[in-house]
Order: sequence, then C-alpha cells, then structure tokens
Amino acid sequence: MSRRPSAAAILALLALTGCPRLDPMQRQLKYKAYQENRLAPDGLAMLQPPAGTVPYGPPLDPVVATGLGPDGKPVAVMPFAPDARMLARGRVRFDTNCAACHGVLGDGESQVALNMSLRRPPSLHLYRELPDGYIFQIITMGFGLMPSYRHLTVDDRWAVVAYVRALQLSQHVTVGRVPPEVRRRLEQEGR
Repeated sequence: MSRRPSAAAILALLALTGCPRLDPMQRQLKYKAYQENRLAPDGLAMLQPPAGTVPYGPPLDPVVATGLGPDGKPVAVMPFAPDARMLARGRVRFDTNCAACHGVLGDGESQVALNMSLRRPPSLHLYRELPDGYIFQIITMGFGLMPSYRHLTVDDRWAVVAYVRALQLSQHVTVGRVPPEVRRRLEQEGR
C-alpha cells in the first residue's frame, strides 16, 4: 500500500521553500572592496595584512616583491627582461585596471578622466624618466587619488610596468630607433 502525502504536508513543504534562507553565512555583515568601514583604522574595508604575515606560495626576491633595491630606493630597471607574453599580459591588465582613467594610450585622455572634477589623472608619458620600481610602487601603494592596485599579483604589476614602458616608447620613439625593415614598410604605407 503506497502512502500519498497529505495536502497539509505538501503545503508545509511549499511554505518552507518560500522562507528566506536561514544560512547565517548569507546574513553576515560584510564589506565590498572599496566600501567604507568605520571600524578599520584607515576607514577602508580593504585591510593591509597584519605585520608578520607570510604570503602563500614560494618566497619572492625582495626586489621583485617590492620594486625597491637593497638601498630602499626604487630599482631603475625591472628585475627581469620583458617578453612578448609579458607585454600581452600587461596590456590586458592595463586595459582592465588603468585605461579607464589613464586612457588606452596612457596619455590621461579618457571619458572618466574628463569627468573628474577634483584632479585628472596624469599622462603616464610624463614618467618616462622615473625608475621602473617607482611605477611598480605607485601601482602597489596608490598615489594621490589613485587607489592601490595591490590586488594584482606581483607578476601582473610588473607586466603593467612593462606595458606602460612600451606605451611610452611607442608614443615617443624617433625614426632612428625604428628597425630598418619596419621603417621601409611604414614609408611605403605613408605614400
């Protein structure tokens, strides 16, 4: 003999499915990345890791991790040579995180920049003479109104530095530095 559920049991089950979730994880107090947090010392939801914490993964060379040399000053040149793959990665990260304010050419010309009333982001081409480690530090720590982009991995931050350098070079290269085969092609296209 099969037992059929009663109408009352079916109604009770239906009522339970319409109840709000009782999972405490869904009702917890939480903050989004750039949200204000009055409980934090700096008022921001994104907290710095506590002093003495150890990052997960293999240890990084301090120069690679910080952009600072043993003397505590920004390194003049990246600690490794960029390649095409790194530049492609830097371009994706730049376009995603930086171009909205600094423009796709890094010249500070973007719709977001035009609408900034307090201060527009500078052209990154003004920073051609600054050390690579300095740009890495700005990405890591933020500067002025620009927030920290520490959420990018160390490799991604160096990739952005490499791409910024490529943008700077692309906008300020002299004809004498263009390889001869590329120069010939450009001259043929310009006719």
